[in-house]
Amino acid sequence: MSPAIIIVSILCYFSLLLGIAWYTSRNAGNDAYFLGNKKSPWYAVAFGMIGDSLSGVTFISLPGTVESSQFSYMQLVLGYLLGYFFIAQILLPLYYKLNLTSIYGYLLSRFGRFSQVTGSFYFLISRLIGAALRLYLAAAVLQLFVFDHYNVPFAVTVSIIIILMLLYTYRGGIKTLVWTDTLQSGLLLLGVILSIAAILSQLDWGLSDAISNIKNSDFSKIFFWEWKEKSFFPKQFLSGALIAIVMTGLDQNMMQKSLSCPKLGDAQKNLYWFSFILVFVNLLFVALGALLYIYSAQMGIDLPLTADGTKTAGDAVFPFLALNHLGTFAAVVLLLD
Repeated sequence: MSPAIIIVSILCYFSLLLGIAWYTSRNAGNDAYFLGNKKSPWYAVAFGMIGDSLSGVTFISLPGTVESSQFSYMQLVLGYLLGYFFIAQILLPLYYKLNLTSIYGYLLSRFGRFSQVTGSFYFLISRLIGAALRLYLAAAVLQLFVFDHYNVPFAVTVSIIIILMLLYTYRGGIKTLVWTDTLQSGLLLLGVILSIAAILSQLDWGLSDAISNIKNSDFSKIFFWEWKEKSFFPKQFLSGALIAIVMTGLDQNMMQKSLSCPKLGDAQKNLYWFSFILVFVNLLFVALGALLYIYSAQMGIDLPLTADGTKTAGDAVFPFLALNHLGTFAAVVLLLD
């Protein structure tokens, strides 16, 4: 695939993001920046949180884990449902009752300034580390398949991405992020669906054929009951619930979007719909992973290996197939996500 096509696609995508940022930031004050004037539609918040929860890292990494872990990841995802129920019933009513702008304001009123600063500090550190890892992975893919072609240094690639991100988030704050996240979620979901469609087209399968072949493959086992294994269901389920509470309910970035809904009922509705949609989307990702391995086996494609050549390099499987075998659109969507 031509690097020039990828660059044009990325520029068009960021132009769209900047257009949304300009439109949503008009006459935006502090209340709009931090809480979106409490006017964010619950359905936009719910859909946008999908992209924020999954991101391009999930898009690249999760399908590649299916060979070694099968569908065991879904045990964790089912645990999310319990965690999100706790957030909707316990945490959101508390946040709305106190009319918080920052959820760490609760720590100030309940435990004092030191607790608030500590909670905020750890949030910033976790976000910086997580964002850095996601940025590194995305930049590494772009560097390998695009910018190396033009001999652009990796530091310049990262700098360009950071500048573009700052441009579309600088003015509008949460009001902008609600809608740009919605766009990104739509693109991510479209990407996984069209990638599956591309595989089915090349295998000459219908949807029922895909479901049957995945079910009868070595990848489709979901529940694991060997208590000594790391994939033991109760352990994974409980871990999923706790991860959801910590990574969503106690995370300023995720809760800020819910707090921008007009009222508590809308915020709870957003979270319930988001949790169920998230299960479906993750199921699509692991199904895509199974199809990638089935497709490569039937087509006789040698998948990339780890540096020592001992096993398949999971993170590289989907980018390798999308950029070399699944067509132009799948490749562009992968890079944009």
